[in-house]
Amino acid sequence: MNVLLIGGSSRMTDAVIDKLNKGKHRIFLLTGRRDRRFSYKHVFERYDYSYEDESVKDIFESVQPEMVIYMGAYDTNFDWHRERQESVRYTASLMNVLSTYSMTGKGRFVYFSSHEVYGMSYPNDVAETEAVSPKGFKAIAVAQGEEVCENYQRAQGMDIMILRFDHLYGVPDKGREESGPCFQMCLEALKTGRISANDRRSFSMLFLNDAVELAYKVMMEERPALSRYHISSMEEINEVQLAEAIIKTMGGGIRLVNNSVGEKYRLMLDGKSFQEEFGQKIFVHYQEGAEQVAGYMKRNADSFIRDEDAGGSRAGRIWHGIKVIFKRLFPFVENLICFIPFYILNSKAADSQYFNRLDFFLLYVLLFAIIYGQQQAIFSSLLAVAGYFLQQMYGRTGFEVLLDYNIYVWMAQLFIIGMIVGYMRDQLQFIREENEEEIQYLSRKVDDISDINDSNVRMKQSFETQLVNQRDSLGKIYEITSSLEAYEPEEVLFYAAKVLGQLMDSRDVAVYMVANGDYARLFSFTSPEAKRLGNSIKYTDMEDLYQDLKERRVFINKKMDEKLPLMASAVYTEEKMELMLMIWGIPWQRMTLSEANRLTIIGSLIQSAVVHANRYLDTLTHGRYLDGTRVMAADAFEELTGAFFRAKEDGLTECAMIEIPAEDYKKASEILGKNIRQTDYMGLLSDGGFYILLSNTDEKNAEGVAERFRSAGYDCRLREGEKNEPVEG
Repeated sequence: MNVLLIGGSSRMTDAVIDKLNKGKHRIFLLTGRRDRRFSYKHVFERYDYSYEDESVKDIFESVQPEMVIYMGAYDTNFDWHRERQESVRYTASLMNVLSTYSMTGKGRFVYFSSHEVYGMSYPNDVAETEAVSPKGFKAIAVAQGEEVCENYQRAQGMDIMILRFDHLYGVPDKGREESGPCFQMCLEALKTGRISANDRRSFSMLFLNDAVELAYKVMMEERPALSRYHISSMEEINEVQLAEAIIKTMGGGIRLVNNSVGEKYRLMLDGKSFQEEFGQKIFVHYQEGAEQVAGYMKRNADSFIRDEDAGGSRAGRIWHGIKVIFKRLFPFVENLICFIPFYILNSKAADSQYFNRLDFFLLYVLLFAIIYGQQQAIFSSLLAVAGYFLQQMYGRTGFEVLLDYNIYVWMAQLFIIGMIVGYMRDQLQFIREENEEEIQYLSRKVDDISDINDSNVRMKQSFETQLVNQRDSLGKIYEITSSLEAYEPEEVLFYAAKVLGQLMDSRDVAVYMVANGDYARLFSFTSPEAKRLGNSIKYTDMEDLYQDLKERRVFINKKMDEKLPLMASAVYTEEKMELMLMIWGIPWQRMTLSEANRLTIIGSLIQSAVVHANRYLDTLTHGRYLDGTRVMAADAFEELTGAFFRAKEDGLTECAMIEIPAEDYKKASEILGKNIRQTDYMGLLSDGGFYILLSNTDEKNAEGVAERFRSAGYDCRLREGEKNEPVEG
């Protein structure tokens, strides 16, 4: 396969090249600029052109790539210290490459993105479907790159894949600065001898080689299920844990400064989609990876520490002090050394009829005044005066020299010219430094204004959302009532979770039915994450949650307890708690009083529908029993099982049905009824068979129930769906 790799020189680029070479692919490299490196190993052909160059079209036509890999967020051709200018160039470069690629009409385009497109804190792992929230010019540019790729994919049907890497890190190049937390902590340790960390900031890290291995799997898949994947180690750590791993490797008196203040910040990409489809094995965990990075940077500390840095150890500070002293004394030593040839030239010129009018001492003073300024001009003037006195004393006595007024005139001329030139040089240098400081100050102000603007934009969007919700509240009421009324009464409880998730903008919602005064049973859910508490919970043991729900308040998980939902509310009929509504997947920024009021209103609006449905379900199951048994009549049982299995197909619940071959269903119901829960149902179907419906039970757990039935003397088998087709016997 011909692969065109687009990106600058970096460890990431080298790793991708090595992996593609091992896969026996022919690699073509577009470097984006004139690269200083002489050659790249395993690259078949290299092109040193910018991404905006017209030659890019010729490159695509010549290579005819079957795959194009655009380094994107990890492209070193973009200097993100100048974010404003580079963000424009980044987007323009990607547009030119994509438009050229679209004309070739074949092959896959892979865009490398990063976790930086998410700038907020998320209590749960961030899935691919989560809307981006970039903060900063680089993050905005990378997110816009994703959007550009998706637009091309929709408009032209191109095969485009977006890969987001989660906190990528690796052994750095010598002297090259990186932005990852591991590199920054190692650099801080080398410079200051300490590492500042906050255990309230959590994330996951992915080692470079592991990232390339995982990316290669999805890039080579002919028909992947998704066009966007998160590639993450899914190993959560915080800054303090990372700092401790680095200190363990570096040692040398480096200490940890715990700055655990502020709100909890968590950002970790959810790589479950990738893991389920391709499988995943992490070879370098963060302990080993941090050890490799810290060890390498410690061995090559000189390439990462600048002259103004004090270093991390006492020996480093002493060596830095020596270098500073030498740097300050060097102009004086240089002045003394240069004085010798000028002294000789001036003495020789005095005896020459061609050069006797040339004043080499004056040239000497002017030279150092221009280069170093007023201080060195004075020092060189003193040396020149001393040298001139020595030369004058060759033919005269010292007293005669002191009485010669021409010498004093010459001295005044020398000092005046030297000091004026030195002063002008110092002033120009001062103005230049002042301008640079002003530019830096204004740049910082611009950054501050940008941050303030970002905050204002977020507030504006929040207010717009609230305004829209307030303005179309009648539409919301209609949406709730019409959507629930569209279902049969026995289905309302299942789809209440789906409607609640839509209105609360959350994909992780669960509805629990209160079974008695202490326990609640899971009835429906919208995702596996929403049922993490289990099928049955003793909610009275959850003190904070139970206290709020008992007093009819909305529970808000302010302590960010992972064992509790982020928000919860209860539905009452008179004084009895009927249902518990639990919401897991919402950003912490939305855990506010406004959202609590919104949940209260939504709960009140759906109350009549779900309570009516609950009572109907109770009537359906109890009012249609046969001959004083717990066995439901065929018509009622078919309605009930149909509702359960339709909800199962929509991913709102789990259930299983067991067929009991029994001639006397009354006797069987008395015996087997002891082995089922209150929320399970027994009934007959139109085929005359006797069945038991197990709510919130998957087929694996249903098999365990079936074994209990067999132990009671009844051979049974699992059935699936309304057609009652056998699954296993």
